[in-house]
This record gives sequence, C-alpha cells and structure tokens, in this order.
Amino acid sequence: MDETVQEFAFEGMLAPSVPRPEPRFKGHPTYNFIGGHNDPEQIPTERLAQAAARALEKHGRKLAMYNLGEGAQGFTGLREFLCAKLAAKRGIRCTADDILITTGSNQGIDLVNRVLVQPGDTVLIEEFSYAGAIGRARGSGANVVGMPLDSDGIDVERLAAILERLRSSGVTPKYIYTIPTIQNPTGSILPLERRHELIRLAGTFGVPIFEDECYADIVWSHDAPPSLHALAPGRVIHIGSFSKSLAPALRVGYAVADWAILGRMVAMKADGGTGAVDQMVAAEYFGAHFDPHIQGLAAALKRKRDVMIEALHEEFGTSADVWAPEGGIFVWLKLPDQVDVRSLTAAALDAGVAFNPGPDWACDGEAARSYMRLCFALPSAATIREGVAELARVCFEQTGIPSRSGNRLRQPLPSANG
Repeated sequence: MDETVQEFAFEGMLAPSVPRPEPRFKGHPTYNFIGGHNDPEQIPTERLAQAAARALEKHGRKLAMYNLGEGAQGFTGLREFLCAKLAAKRGIRCTADDILITTGSNQGIDLVNRVLVQPGDTVLIEEFSYAGAIGRARGSGANVVGMPLDSDGIDVERLAAILERLRSSGVTPKYIYTIPTIQNPTGSILPLERRHELIRLAGTFGVPIFEDECYADIVWSHDAPPSLHALAPGRVIHIGSFSKSLAPALRVGYAVADWAILGRMVAMKADGGTGAVDQMVAAEYFGAHFDPHIQGLAAALKRKRDVMIEALHEEFGTSADVWAPEGGIFVWLKLPDQVDVRSLTAAALDAGVAFNPGPDWACDGEAARSYMRLCFALPSAATIREGVAELARVCFEQTGIPSRSGNRLRQPLPSANG
C-alpha cells in the first residue's frame, strides 16, 4: 500500500473571490503608524483586572449560557451604560432595547450591508473614508459613489447635486455612510448646520443615513454637535465602538437604530454572541470610570498628535499638506501630486516604517495616490519623531521629496552614472 501523503490541491477548490493568503505575522515594525491601535500607556490594566473580578463574581455563572442567557442583543448592563453615555455625550435618547452589541464596529457595518444592500445597489460614502466601510460595501456588490469633502466634512451642496444626478438616472442610494464626528481619516467634525442640511437632503431623496461615531468620545477642542441619530432618530442607523475609547483588542461595538432595522440586524447576527467577558468588563469599568478615563486618554492622544504634526512640519516642510485632526488617532497628509505613496511602502517597511497609503482610504484610489494616513496613538513621542524622520528620508531617496528636512537642504542623490 502506498502510504505517500499526497498534497491536497486546495488551489483548485477555492472560490474566485477568496483573497491571497495573508503572510504569517512576524511582529510589528519599529515605527508602526498603521491601523487603529491605541496608546498602551493608557490601558488601565489594574482597574480592568479589578473590573473583571467584580464582573465575574456578579455574573460569571451566566457564562454557562449563550448570550449570557439575555438574548442576542448583548449584555444588559453594557446596553444600560450605553443608554446613559449616549444621552449625556451624543444627545441620543434610547433604551437598552434600541441597542445591539456587536463584535466591534466592523460587525455593525457588515450587518447593515447585509440588511440593506444587494449586488448592483448604490451607496454613498465620503470620498476619503474608513477602508473597512468601503471594502465591505464593495464586497456586498454595491456601486460606491464618493461624496466630496472639505475641511469641515461633507460638502452638502455638492452632495445635493450628486443625489439629483442619481435620481435623474432612477437610482436611490441604499444609504449615506458618514463619519461626522472625527472623520476617518481627515479628523474633521461636521458642523451642526451641515448636519441639519444632510438630514434634510436624506429626507428629500429618501435615503437612510448610516452614521459611524467610533471616534466621537475623543474630541479635544470643543464639544461636538449632537449625533445625526439624535437629530433624526428614525432616519439614522448609528454605530460606535469601545476600540478607541478603551482598547481595540476588546472586540465590543454597538448599533442603535429603529427596530425595523435593528431587529433584522439581530436576526442576522448568528454568531452565538459577542465576547461576554469583554462586554461585562467594559460595562463594569466604564460604569465607574468613563469620564476620567476619557479625559486622560484624550489628553495623552492630543500630546502625541502635536508631536506628530510638529515632526511632519520639521521633516517635510512645505512638501506635505497636513490635516490637524480635532480628535481621534490619525493624521491625514498629502504629498505633491507627482508622488505615488504606494511606491514608498516597500522601501519604508524595509526601513521599519509602516503607514497606510491613501488609496486604501478613498473611494477613488487614484485620486488619493499622494495621500497617506499615519496613526500616532501606539508609538511613544520619541518613536514618532524618529519614525517621521525615517519616513522623510525614505521618501527623499525614492522621489527627491522633501528636498529640505530639519531645516537642512538634503544632498541630491547620486546619478546612475556616478
């Protein structure tokens, strides 16, 4: 009997839409400016441990049941905390029955697309936006139309023209996806008057609004206007997350919507429940420490934001247009038009620098070829300075830009002929 083990031909069995295999994880680069990581110094490890002990003492026996025996909407204690937080901070008046706990905000995005979108439908997304939202909409078969932005968020006048054009073609978008409070990646806050106009446009053209407020707790300069859901609860699906206000490895998000939508999202959430211990710990900790925790986190992130912007100005000078965010964890910047940041990624990674290329965060990738997004939350201030200097060096070696860095004129690169 031939006992030779034959390799199974998995390649021939894969569905056409399956992506290429992810490379094995070999650790983070020295200067890690990608993703939505948070500040490790602001993780309240001791208090989280205490919260976990209290939560397990009070509710641990419920772990014997799926969903803690409380139904698919999630841990009641966390939903009750969210009712109070959303009312106090975002103007949203709701009950625990209006909230669904999700496994991060990405599951909320998935569920909204599953409920609303069929292949061939059209959705509206800000021209620069969360890559996960753009990718999930396209993965649902939607035609993604970008909404123009300016320094204050959606340009509602230009949006009105887009909606009129679509209506004249017989198209009603399935939703308007927006991040109005600390927009990702630009960091802007949509003013109150634009929020009212956006809601008016959505009503006129019969389009639901899909509001993502994952960063709304981390605002520095002023209180943000009420959420869109607070202004028009029957027209807005609202999602949020604890990834940025507490920790991304705690996979806890939430959705607030009219039951006609939320009830269908609950029906689609056939995963046995979001991590129960994560929910219990978040509720126990934030129930006692939310305001001081957010104040400390926001202050620490603002200091890092200032360091990164200062370093970018020093190393790139006038070669980079930098958006100063009003909260959150990202800086969005643009290099001269001739620079395609995708050509920098490999050389930068070889130098230990990882950044998010702008095309990944845009509805039209080519229009964002000279943009990049840098996350400043994870590295220390010293690491931010070193990493930005290294990024500028790589950029100069690859493109000749920036020609001046640290108030020093860079030496021209030697020609191929020596």
